[in-house]
Amino acid sequence: MWLEKFAFLLDVSFASALGILLFSRVKEPRTLWLLRGYLFLVSLAWFVQRFTKLPITSKLVDALVLACSLSLAILWQGELRRLMELLGTGRLAVLLGDTQKEFQANNSTVTQLSEAAGKLSQKRRGALIVFDMGSDLRPEDFLYSGIPIDAKFSAELLLNLFASETPLHDGAVLIKGNRIISAGVILPLSRQSISRYGTRHLAALGITERFDRCICVVVSEETGTLSLANQGRLERPITSSRLLDLLKEFMSSSIGTVISKTPQDTNSKGNSLSYGLDNISSKIDPDLPPEKK
Repeated sequence: MWLEKFAFLLDVSFASALGILLFSRVKEPRTLWLLRGYLFLVSLAWFVQRFTKLPITSKLVDALVLACSLSLAILWQGELRRLMELLGTGRLAVLLGDTQKEFQANNSTVTQLSEAAGKLSQKRRGALIVFDMGSDLRPEDFLYSGIPIDAKFSAELLLNLFASETPLHDGAVLIKGNRIISAGVILPLSRQSISRYGTRHLAALGITERFDRCICVVVSEETGTLSLANQGRLERPITSSRLLDLLKEFMSSSIGTVISKTPQDTNSKGNSLSYGLDNISSKIDPDLPPEKK
């Protein structure tokens, strides 16, 4: 008898731990609602099978759970593919949200990145910068993994990589922590069919749709407009100071790295770091033409 009670408690404990893990990894509200509804159906099916003698009702609930499972498999095919990739490669730290030190950027890197993006915007040099904050992006995650750089981050190096006469300026630059990993990276495009966006913006949306702990900074070659993509959403246009605030907020919120504020950050109007991950929404200026690249 006690073995049955122990097995029951163990079953409930494992199911609760799995549910907590799933809820902690989901940030998008609509996805969270779907997950809640699905788990409610699974719990209902388990309750009917264990505590009632209603065979017809049990079969109907099981069929409903199966239909919902197939629907979610179609809707979340990218997320499920990512889950299997993490399990197959043994990257459990990424799955559990345990960010490694290699993804932690310091204040100097964040400041130099925003300054370099501002200069690229002023010169209207098209740029696409991927900042990995814990997704542990691998070469197989891209259409083309680019040319390995593996150098300490500096604004001067970033500006040189996006110089118009260099062969790597059309691709993306991948940054992890305080190092530039590679350049000329080709990203998967977004599943959103948005005609007003150019290739760079669609690539930024595409990589952030698949990986929730990375952000993309985009500089339009046509207008010099700065944009920031996160979790398949785009904020556009932004200034270099706004970009600095957002980068600091992302670093502190997603990685847990404490980045000290400068007096300018504290005293400037409208630049408080109260912008959470859930407040980054798509802001589109209809008067801005789409970029060609």
